[in-house]
Amino acid sequence: MENEFSGKTALVTGASRGIGAATAIAIARAGVRRVVIHYNSYQEGAGHVLEEIRAAGAEGGSIRANLAETAGIEECVSAIQREVPEIDFLINNAGSLVQRAPLADCGEELYDRVMNLNVKSVWRITQAAAPYMISKRGGVIVNVSSVAARNGGGPGATVYAAAKAAVSTMTRGMAKELAPHGIRVNAISPGVVDNYFHEQFSTREMLDGLAAATPLGRLAANEEMASAAMFLCSSASSYVIGQTLEVNGGLYMV
Repeated sequence: MENEFSGKTALVTGASRGIGAATAIAIARAGVRRVVIHYNSYQEGAGHVLEEIRAAGAEGGSIRANLAETAGIEECVSAIQREVPEIDFLINNAGSLVQRAPLADCGEELYDRVMNLNVKSVWRITQAAAPYMISKRGGVIVNVSSVAARNGGGPGATVYAAAKAAVSTMTRGMAKELAPHGIRVNAISPGVVDNYFHEQFSTREMLDGLAAATPLGRLAANEEMASAAMFLCSSASSYVIGQTLEVNGGLYMV
């Protein structure tokens, strides 16, 4: 794997912690030349991830932007075009539930924040990265969806679930458009991962119940999601396009 990643550049969004951080570190350890991470507010976490990237022998860089706002998305796109125009591996990981809200309490502002962060950012950042990939006739894009896209999500997560369903559909559309240019687009769909996301939005009781309902009998680790993303980045998946890889310990079968 190291040879195929050597000399390449990767951009991972939402990488100050969780799945994004684990993926950024994994791709650095695979031998890429440079890993640029995007983050929003957790500067300390971003610094730690950059330390791990550099310890793995790769160059590290960062872009700070709030992707829940249209202005922040455009700031990120401008930074990509200015600082990292040559991207070989794009991991569109940034996303969040933002907050749990039932139908009656989900106003337009919250709806827009969820859609901007989870959907619009994927679209605009991919637009920024694609021209270089097209010019060199090669590249890999991995989007991050969610099991919520398949089951509608938990309480107060309907808009988030719809956003992640849009990511899965967008993945297929992008794959059909970009495959003739030698670019592979796929997605991973995490189940319930024991990380900061669920520390914010789920109680321990909720998580214990989900672990018990999962055929494997446990929650996932960030590194397991990173491994799935790395598979889709590697030549081991060279004939795989437009797929959303379900990585949920069997939860969706229940």
